[in-house]
Amino acid sequence: MKIKLLKYLDRVLGRLLVSVLPAPVKRTLDSPKEVLLIRPGGIGDAVLLIPTILSLRAAFPKIQIDILAEKRNSQIFHLSPAVNSVYCYDQLADFRQVLTSRYDLVIDTEQWHHLSAIFARLIRSRQKIGFGTNGRSKMFTDVVGYSHATYEVKSFFNLLQPLQLNSYQCATFPCLEVPVSVKTSAQLLGDDVGDYVVLFPGASIQERRWGADRFSALTARFVEQGLKVVIVGGVEDSLAGEKIATAVPGAINLTGKTSLLETASLLQDSVLLVSGDSGILHIGVGLGIPTVSLFGPGIAAKWAPKGKSHRVINLQLPCSPCTQFGTTPACTIGAKCLQDISAEHVFSAAKEILN
Repeated sequence: MKIKLLKYLDRVLGRLLVSVLPAPVKRTLDSPKEVLLIRPGGIGDAVLLIPTILSLRAAFPKIQIDILAEKRNSQIFHLSPAVNSVYCYDQLADFRQVLTSRYDLVIDTEQWHHLSAIFARLIRSRQKIGFGTNGRSKMFTDVVGYSHATYEVKSFFNLLQPLQLNSYQCATFPCLEVPVSVKTSAQLLGDDVGDYVVLFPGASIQERRWGADRFSALTARFVEQGLKVVIVGGVEDSLAGEKIATAVPGAINLTGKTSLLETASLLQDSVLLVSGDSGILHIGVGLGIPTVSLFGPGIAAKWAPKGKSHRVINLQLPCSPCTQFGTTPACTIGAKCLQDISAEHVFSAAKEILN
């Protein structure tokens, strides 16, 4: 409900404020010392932003890097030692703290919506960088182009161009670190589990869910090969996790039982992650874990993992991808782009990596 309300406010109030607020005055900035990056949205965007944060830290080792995020994605930034402080704009005390602070540089990493650009405009800073989409250009001192054809990690790197940081390497993973204070996989599973595969049956929308029945069939194939299977997810994924674990005795269902950071710890010690297009997929990639991912509605060229340790399954139906700027239209053919992917197809891809 909160996300729907924010999108409504963005569409109505955000558009109005962007049109009436005056453009900022750009002041000379030799070398930033205090930087704020604004990152609303989900977990995946937050993970894919980390390589850019690491690049910023490498270029300016002594800078203070703060993040203004949402509660739902803020935990990701605790997986990066390069980040100094994390604030949530949907928590009033945090937002007030940022709004009354002063920065050398504010970078709005949002790709489309208005509210984050307005925040960037209102927060005191000498320089403001953001994507020039959806009439947002006026809110920044430096505007960067955005393309749906560009890998999102590269898009985030492009935000550093006004700082004369133009180097980009695709091989920017692993980029996440699980804090030592987080429970280990041995504490969560026991010491005698051995090698295990992690499955994530969830997704932010129904069109990106492969289905518990298909995950059950895949789980059975892993168990036949002598591999343990651990199912992760939030409370909203508990029904799917229970269905899979009931169908395949021996599968370990931890959906709804671990925090996001504990889930990262489980991923860190796994041999493989199988997931749809999701934030959990990007955490696995950020930790350097081999993955098999299922794409259909989402733009694989922009979001799918890169590299030889990843397999991306995409039937490339004529109607997919259909997602634009985070919005996926209701599917009239039952999301065939995902539902027509067989468990055997996914298992074959997994075997290629495991072998």
